[in-house]
Amino acid sequence: MKKHNFSAGPCILPQEVFEKSAQAVLNFNNSGLSILEISHRSKGFMAVMEEARTLALDLLGLQGKGYTALFLQGGASMEFLRTPYNLMKVNGKAAYLDTGTWASSALKEAKNFGETLIVASSKDENYAYIPKNYSVPADADYFHCTSNNTIFGTQLKEFPVLKIPMVCDMSSDIFSRTLDFSKFDLIYAGAQKNMGPSGTTLVVVKDAILGKTGRTIPNILNYQQHIEKESMYNTPAVFAVYTSLLTLQWLKNLGGITEIEKINESKAHLIYSEIDRNPLFKGTAHQADRSCMNATFLLNDVAHAPLFDSLWKEAGIEGISGHRSVGGYRASIYNAMPIESVKVLVDVMKEMENRV
Repeated sequence: MKKHNFSAGPCILPQEVFEKSAQAVLNFNNSGLSILEISHRSKGFMAVMEEARTLALDLLGLQGKGYTALFLQGGASMEFLRTPYNLMKVNGKAAYLDTGTWASSALKEAKNFGETLIVASSKDENYAYIPKNYSVPADADYFHCTSNNTIFGTQLKEFPVLKIPMVCDMSSDIFSRTLDFSKFDLIYAGAQKNMGPSGTTLVVVKDAILGKTGRTIPNILNYQQHIEKESMYNTPAVFAVYTSLLTLQWLKNLGGITEIEKINESKAHLIYSEIDRNPLFKGTAHQADRSCMNATFLLNDVAHAPLFDSLWKEAGIEGISGHRSVGGYRASIYNAMPIESVKVLVDVMKEMENRV
């Protein structure tokens, strides 16, 4: 039976990416060697790294605009730490928008470096909405936000216009929708949502914002060191970078971000329309702030959970249980999720209505 993987991450990737990466595990570029055993300094992999970094900038519309793309390790959680290390001045301060678990985690790391200010928070409603009409202090060293909140199913639709650097954790919606990415000075995203397997993190940084903190930064945490070494300061996650390149190539061949955005909007409309129509279900996020990547919802009567769970399992659906901290259900519909799988879930929800 075909499986429909709605996992929040590590998540589904395009079928052709699975096939090409599997072939590379056996024989990379007809070299007679596996991608898992080649040297990260070999010409073959150096070309992979260069193309992946270049293609990331191209897809974001940032090529030639003073940005560098890096593939680093440690996940987005490492960038929670690297951000203040590289951007917060000695005795400085930073502004954070608190929209969920990962935003809060980023804030906790920054508190170790200086003053932190929460410009707004949606914690009062268990992060079911995105705060609006907040102001960011002009004397902050940077402003940090999280574009999409996987656990609570919310997504920023608008971003402030600032004169200070804007940092954004785009781990769960990178490359999914058109934005003016030049508004951001630092973007980071764990690969395991829209780009590849876990193990590498894309960091896109505007070169001009670095080197201004007045603090000593350990080399492994210093963006300037990674830029100088072209993402080769330490041994990179070779397989994760290669698979990310394959996914970026797939996206480019599809038509880029503008085309995938249309597909993503269709998938989101399909699932949210059923959540709103079906009397057995209700969405958890405010409608205006609903994520196009993670649709979170509940049963109106938890007594129906055993039946619903049996139906979606019988349909070959996987990974739809909500995050352990909130419960309910979560359908993660990242770039590679085909609309046919979303239709299977919607059909199960309709069947559920007929059975009750």
